[in-house]
Order: sequence, then C-alpha cells, then structure tokens
Amino acid sequence: MAGPIEQFEIKELFRIAEIGGSEIAFTNSAAYMVLTVVLAGAFLLFSTTRRSLVPGRWQASAELLYEFVSKTLRDNAGEKGMRFFPLVFSLFMFVLVANLIGMFPYAFTVTSHIIVTFSLAMLVFATVTVYGLLRHGLSFFRLFMPAGVPLVLAPIIIPIELVSYISRPVSHSVRLFAVMLAGHITLKVFAGFVVGLGSLGAIGIAGALLPLAMTTALTALELLMSVIQAYIFTMLTCMYLNDALHPSH
Repeated sequence: MAGPIEQFEIKELFRIAEIGGSEIAFTNSAAYMVLTVVLAGAFLLFSTTRRSLVPGRWQASAELLYEFVSKTLRDNAGEKGMRFFPLVFSLFMFVLVANLIGMFPYAFTVTSHIIVTFSLAMLVFATVTVYGLLRHGLSFFRLFMPAGVPLVLAPIIIPIELVSYISRPVSHSVRLFAVMLAGHITLKVFAGFVVGLGSLGAIGIAGALLPLAMTTALTALELLMSVIQAYIFTMLTCMYLNDALHPSH
C-alpha cells in the first residue's frame, strides 16, 4: 500500500524539450493545473451562457461566487479595489477548484505543493509592490511608517514593518500549502488503517469501524477547509492590495 507522502509525488507524463541540459516535461502537477483552469472556465461559461433576469441554479451559483469575491474585495480594499477584481476572482476560482479537485480519490492536489502556492503569493506581492510604486512613487514607502507613530520610534518600527512586508509571500503561501498537505496526509493515514485492519478478518473489520468514522469526519472537515482556505487566501490578497491603494492607512 502506498505511503501517505506518495500522493504528492510529481511524475513526468511526457517530455517536451531539453534546454541547456535541463529537461522540460509535462507533469501530473501541470496536468491538474490545466484541468483546474479548464473546469473553472467551463463552469463560468456554462453558467452564464443563457443569462436571464430570473437566474437558474447554475447562474445563481456563479453570481453567488461573483458577489462573494466582490464583497470581500470591497470590504478590505474599498471601491477602488474593484480594479483588481479580475485578478482576485481568478485567484479565488483557481484555489477553490484546485482544492476541490484534490478531494477526489487518486486526484492530485496542486495546492499541496509550496512552489504552486508561493508562485500565486509572489504574483500578489509583485502586483502590490509594482502598482504601489507606480501609483504613489516614493510615498508608497509610508507603508513602513504607520500614521500616528512618533518619529523617535522610526528606527524600530521601519525595520519591523519592512521584514513583515517582505515575509508576506511566505506566510501567504505556507498557510494554504500546510493545511492542504496536512489534511491529505491525515486522510491517507486513517484510510490506511481502515484497509489494514479490514484485511485481518472479522475482528479487524470491527476494529476498522472507528478509523472509518474518523476518515468520514476528516473528509467532511477537509472539504470545509478547502473552501475556507480559498476564502482566506483571497481575503489576504484583498488586504495586501489595500496597501497598494492606501499606503498611508
């Protein structure tokens, strides 16, 4: 029986090219990222193809997601933050769909890899930094000296704020990565107990009832966390974008 870590192994599906001695291959991780984008796009296209004043179930679900992300962005970044809505909504849909795909048996969870979540977090970090500098110029650096702080505390506050700002991509990405990784490992371990005990006969089957109940409960919890982590990632993105719009606040 495969160990709990083997489900995260990246496997080559086919080779694309070799450049400078480095192999470029299409992997199962890339395949599931493509699948995530295709499913998210297909859902939105299908649900909005036949738009009507009285929405059906599919249209209502798409509008619910739209309004949810829109409200989150407005609450955390203000009305001006809506200019970033395409970015925020795309990130939310990608993380949400990728998390939900990973709940299917034998599926690959791309958000359980730090390189994927860190890339998404770096996209947000780069957007905030570049937009903030282009829009506010040197005034963007007021972000590292909160309003109302005495000038005498600047040598202490500025380094702390600077380190906090630079570490944002790490905290932004590790939270999603760690939760998905730990959740899937735990599920695999308890599911392994069920299979292992079930192969021992009648006594083993009776003993497997408790791990089976735990596996069911953990599956429901992991499904809930898949949605919650997509929301948390989106909310933090909105909060960081607010700094690019209002660095002095």
